[in-house]
Amino acid sequence: MSETLASPAQNVLEMIGNTPMLKVNNMDTGPCELFLKLENQNPGGSIKDRMALEMVEAAERDGKLKPGGTILEATAGNTGLGLALVASQKGYKCILVIPDKMSEDKIFHLRALGAECIITRSDVSKGHPDYYADMVARMAKEIPNSFHVDQFSNPANPYAHETTTAPEIWEQMGGKVDAVVAGVGSGGTITGLARFFNKVSPGTEIILADPEGSVLAEAVKTGTPATEVGSWVVEGIGEDYIPDNYEIKTTTKAYTIDDSEALAVVRELLIKEGIIAGSSSGTLIGAALRYCREQTTPKRVVTFVADTGNKYLSKIFNDYWLRDQGFIERKSTGDLMDIISRRHSEHAVVTCLPTDTIEIAFGRLKLYGISQLPVLSDKGDLAGLIGERHIIKATAGIKGSFSLPVADAMDSTPPTVPLSTSPGEVVEILKEGTAVLVNDADGFHGLITRVDMINYISRS
Repeated sequence: MSETLASPAQNVLEMIGNTPMLKVNNMDTGPCELFLKLENQNPGGSIKDRMALEMVEAAERDGKLKPGGTILEATAGNTGLGLALVASQKGYKCILVIPDKMSEDKIFHLRALGAECIITRSDVSKGHPDYYADMVARMAKEIPNSFHVDQFSNPANPYAHETTTAPEIWEQMGGKVDAVVAGVGSGGTITGLARFFNKVSPGTEIILADPEGSVLAEAVKTGTPATEVGSWVVEGIGEDYIPDNYEIKTTTKAYTIDDSEALAVVRELLIKEGIIAGSSSGTLIGAALRYCREQTTPKRVVTFVADTGNKYLSKIFNDYWLRDQGFIERKSTGDLMDIISRRHSEHAVVTCLPTDTIEIAFGRLKLYGISQLPVLSDKGDLAGLIGERHIIKATAGIKGSFSLPVADAMDSTPPTVPLSTSPGEVVEILKEGTAVLVNDADGFHGLITRVDMINYISRS
């Protein structure tokens, strides 16, 4: 069957917007139909590409951003990626101030796009000198020929969604939309959607999906923001104040979704619908599913895959990270197995052989970002431990030493305990060393690092 293909885009920026819509088929949506606007298909991987382009081009039209200028912004990630993408294509320098809870994947992406990233604290609120938005506002006064985007109050932000995102939804849904669920980071998306739908379909509900710990859901429900601000793992949405761009009175209902629910929804989405989405999408879809299941009559509901989950592979799609954070519970064994994060029985421990070369061992340390490797015989018996300090001692100033066998460098008598050892005894050993190997008559079980023990204490 022949098809008419669109002409090639002349620039990557032309590919922003016009994202597809997908109906949810394999998740419980109650009596409703749930549709996902796949904003992860934008070239920068998120919905933020839309407003990044509009804010930069509005600044160019207004003379606020001149050739050779510097774009400045405070961002939890995706706005920064959109701005870095636009800056790279238009020839601007881009400096971003980022809270330290952002995934490394996003930071690597930003730096690869040429952006300068300044990491600041995520445990402080507006008004603190290290708060990311306050920090970038100071920088804007100090850096000549710079433009502070200020996504939280920039009118081009909601305008981008009022004129592109919302009309696309309306057209794709054939003019039949009962509810739209969105989150608030800067407030631009939900406000732009509300402005459009209030004109063309006043009966369409605009629903807030808010992380637990954010103050916004309470403000929608009672008119007053929550007085206590919590912390949340989900990136990009939720606030400790009401952003200028958020016209909160246009929101008809709000749901609070905790991190555990959001991350579980994201994983379910990948398994059941084949879509890999970011953490905020779990909050949005979680709220949309709750709304759908509460209804007694069929409704057509739209929410977003706000960004791609490819930016979160080291976090929300990493079982070990989820266990360390307490989002995945293991059945307790009542012994040291409760502390071992990566168990040998699950093939989760990176090891090497005594006959491997030091070069092979060092390569595995670098590849997996770890500092020590258990050494197992070809029969699987524990033979020793090799780490960075062992390699330095065996190779420094010795020509050809990386070709020596691991057996020549390893510690053949590392700290070793059986599974029945008490956590307190392991703590005492870790005060002096970096790891304890767990090995007994049943064989090698894994190793316990200081981080493993701290995570265990924290969970307990």
